Amino acid sequence: MALIVSGVVVLAATIFVFIFMMPRGGKVHRLVGTEWEPYVAVAFTAAVALGFTLTLSGVLKLIS
Repeated sequence: MALIVSGVVVLAATIFVFIFMMPRGGKVHRLVGTEWEPYVAVAFTAAVALGFTLTLSGVLKLIS
């Protein structure tokens, strides 16, 4: 059960941070156009993969 909860928390935090970094009021985030931009994209991808993996692992453990 802890795996499911932690997976959902990671996914929720990722969604929150992603929405926070979206453009607002005609302004983009300060990391856009810098050398850190690709790392942010990789971090989002890794966070989504981690959240789904934790959730799926928890569900499979709960079923078996």
